[in-house]
Amino acid sequence: MINRLLVANRGEIARRVFATCRAVGVQTVAVHSDADADAPFVAEADQAVRLPGSSPAETYLRVDLILDAARRSGADAVHPGYGFLAENAEFAAAVTDAGLTWVGPPPKVIAAMGDKLAAKALLAEAGVPMLPSWTDTDEITDFPVLVKASAGGGGRGMRIVRTADELAEAVASARREAAAAFGDGTVFIERYVERGRHVEVQIFGDAHGRVVAFGDRECSIQRRHQKIVEEAPAVVSERVRTALHEAAVAAGRAVDYLGAGTVEFLLAPGGEFFFLEMNTRLQVEHPVTELCTGLDLVGLQLLVAEGEPLPATLPESTGHAIEVRLCAEDAAAGWRPATGTLYRFSVGAVAAEFGGLAGPGLRLDSGVVAGSVVGVHYDSMLAKVIAWGRTRAEATRLLAGALARSELHGVTTNRDLLVRVLRSPAFAAVEIDTGFLDQHPEVFAPLLPANQVPLTALAAALAGAAHRRATAPVLGGLPSGWRNVPAVPQVSRFVGPDGDEIEIRYRLDRAGRLADWSSTSAAEESAERPTAPAVALVEVTPDRVVLDVDGVRRAYRVHRVGSAVFVDGPDGAASLAELPRLPLPTAAVAAGSLLAPLPGVVTRVHVQVGQRVTAGDLLLTLEAMKLEHPVLAPIDGVVAELPVPTGGQVQTGAVLAVVDEKDPR
Repeated sequence: MINRLLVANRGEIARRVFATCRAVGVQTVAVHSDADADAPFVAEADQAVRLPGSSPAETYLRVDLILDAARRSGADAVHPGYGFLAENAEFAAAVTDAGLTWVGPPPKVIAAMGDKLAAKALLAEAGVPMLPSWTDTDEITDFPVLVKASAGGGGRGMRIVRTADELAEAVASARREAAAAFGDGTVFIERYVERGRHVEVQIFGDAHGRVVAFGDRECSIQRRHQKIVEEAPAVVSERVRTALHEAAVAAGRAVDYLGAGTVEFLLAPGGEFFFLEMNTRLQVEHPVTELCTGLDLVGLQLLVAEGEPLPATLPESTGHAIEVRLCAEDAAAGWRPATGTLYRFSVGAVAAEFGGLAGPGLRLDSGVVAGSVVGVHYDSMLAKVIAWGRTRAEATRLLAGALARSELHGVTTNRDLLVRVLRSPAFAAVEIDTGFLDQHPEVFAPLLPANQVPLTALAAALAGAAHRRATAPVLGGLPSGWRNVPAVPQVSRFVGPDGDEIEIRYRLDRAGRLADWSSTSAAEESAERPTAPAVALVEVTPDRVVLDVDGVRRAYRVHRVGSAVFVDGPDGAASLAELPRLPLPTAAVAAGSLLAPLPGVVTRVHVQVGQRVTAGDLLLTLEAMKLEHPVLAPIDGVVAELPVPTGGQVQTGAVLAVVDEKDPR
């Protein structure tokens, strides 16, 4: 029996495992880096052990530190979660050699499936269909192909290559990213299937020789080859489903599988499918299978690790579940990771967290809470939001609506993109594949239409005035902006969501009613200025404004943190920055400067000072949140400065390069 379990992972992963442990009476032990000392998962554990080290990311990879933590805390079992060391055979062996129970497949199985090239050869003999693959680039004559990391997953070290000219750089870049993420830069190349779908099958094996498949998932909507929308069951014919399950069980039996695992396949448009990889761990997207089957997959992991057999009968999948990965990133800016403090993190109508949902509703598996600080050391995922409904359409509507109403303040997220994907006609018609986002650029547009931004800024201005009246030390009873000359308007200035300055002018009459208002911005000045809608002020407090706009009442929720103003309205949310009325002088940045969007390390510099470049040319590569981010020339010109060398660390706002505009002659 497992009595005290150490989870060798962090964030949402650790919280998910702890939830099951509390339900079955198992004590919990967290391990944490210094960067995670105040994280929610640390506070929830019965015990917590600090992992010393200079690098917050590397500390979780130190087998010696984790085993020492298990010894010091009295843990008798280790769960690896589903990241970091979860698929590290040496770690699994070290845990068992230390006399601890390992909650996962045996080391030999992890090793066999961890080398994707060896796994393909082994499972091909078991009759699992495979794509052609190569390790020698000279053997490749037909394109497109896909470069993949042999030692890892999660999309890291993966590149699509469409021409021979791109192959060498794609392989080199994939090797660097794979080495950084997994400690192994080995890559191989497969034929790339256009319009392919990513489907997977959940398998479980026990110590009594039984391997079963239950539940399949659709994971085709991806960014950078990483899943962001997953659903169960996969929308396939029963013939294809049966074949997928049979192939997954054959793969599990070929390696005497034990514990939870996932066999991933690529489904071609005609229904033919091919093996991608076997993940020897619980998947991030396992909640959709839990909601459709009613099973606790972490609970099954513990059961199997204790040597018990799987239940004789497993429930059938019912209804439909959809999960989205809410990430701290700017989708419209090339998936640039975002950092900062989550001043508010509220996902509406959540019925359960980390399990326990019965019937239609919303589940939240989150690694953060309001007040959490999002740094650069780990993956950008903040939370998983999962909806279950009796039908796919019901689950989709519930999830999209909850996301749209969520209050996510302080850190840029991919929320708007997720809502637009869920509400797109193509998603509703199951016209999806791994290239969905490339085929539907419209989903990158913000939920809040540009013509609604002035109204949002007006709500922010009115709430700000109410806030100042409520906190005024003297004469607080006077109406906001009261003056002897009522024709003079009040003025508030903001930096809007797109970075443009917005000026709001409004005037209240002596009864506090909105007499008139107007807005100006760079976008309005460059085009024909729109007519401001007729607006009446219905209600105003420091955190709520209700406006009557052309006869329709619209409520806005307003949250202020210093000069930052977060407004959630009926059409979408906006983050504004209120500008001071008397700004202080600041140092100017040279024209053409490219600034670091977040802290990171410059891994490669691709140009030299004095070199001519054109807009879109790759200048340098910045690594942050374990992913490479290209820095591109914004204009045609000449590289004037490269202040950061290869290997240099930078903070947000640091100048990475300066490009002088091209001489017009």
